[in-house]
Amino acid sequence: MRQTIRPIALVASESPEAQEALARLRSFYETVDPEDADIVVALGGDGFMLHILHRFMDTGKPIYGMNKGTVGFLMNDFREDDLSERLDKAVQSEIRPLQMTAIDDVGMRHTALAINEVALFRQSYQAARLKISIDGRTRLEELVCDGVLVATPTGSTAYNLSAQGPIIPIEAPLLALTPVSAFRPRRWRGALLANRQVVDIEVLEAEKRPVNAVADHREVKSVRHIEIREVRDLGSLILFDPEHSWDERILAEQFRY
Repeated sequence: MRQTIRPIALVASESPEAQEALARLRSFYETVDPEDADIVVALGGDGFMLHILHRFMDTGKPIYGMNKGTVGFLMNDFREDDLSERLDKAVQSEIRPLQMTAIDDVGMRHTALAINEVALFRQSYQAARLKISIDGRTRLEELVCDGVLVATPTGSTAYNLSAQGPIIPIEAPLLALTPVSAFRPRRWRGALLANRQVVDIEVLEAEKRPVNAVADHREVKSVRHIEIREVRDLGSLILFDPEHSWDERILAEQFRY
C-alpha cells in the first residue's frame, strides 16, 4: 500500500543504484514535483547532494539526502521504511555559501557560489605564486604552492581535511584558509578566519605560472585575481537524522585516526 506523507519530491543521481532506489521509493510513497514539495529527498552521493543544495538554495526547501554514493558525508543512511517519521524527526541546519569573484587573463569577471570551498590550483608543472590579503591588508606577500583553498564548515571535512586543514563545527562563524603543498613558506599551515572577512588572492607571474579557480563544480581557467567572501543573505537547508547529526559527524571525524 502506498503511504501518504507531507508533500515530498524525490530526485536521484544517474547511477544505477540511485535510479533503482528512486523507483522503489516511488512505489511506496506519494510524491510531487520539486516545485510543489515541502521537502526534497535526494538519492545519490555527496557530489549529487551538492548539486541539489545549489539547485534549491534560497527556496526554503530543506534537502534530506539518502546515501547511494561512495562516502556520503552529507547523506543519511538509505532505508525504504519510516520515511515520514525520519523526516519529522530530522534536525535542520542552514548552510551559507561562499561567493567567488574571479578575473581571468583577458579581464573577464566570473562569479560563482560554493557550498564546500573555493580553491586555486596550479595549471602547469610550475608551482603557483600567490599574494594573499585579508580585508584589504596583505598577510602573505608570496605563497609558493600547488594551490590554496577557502573552505566553509560544510567543506572543512572534504578536500580541506585532505589538505591537512582544520575541521570546523557547522555553527562556528569561521572559514578555513588552507594551502595545498606549500613550498614557501614551508611551515605555513593556513589560518582560521572569521566568516565576515574577505579573502583576496593575486596570482603572481600569472603568464608563467597559470592558475585555475574552482567554486564547487564551476571552474575558471587562467585567473589573475580572485575575491572570496561568505554570502549572508543566501542559504541552503539540509536535514540529518538526529542520531547521526552534523555535530556528531564532525566530532566523529575529529577523533578518527
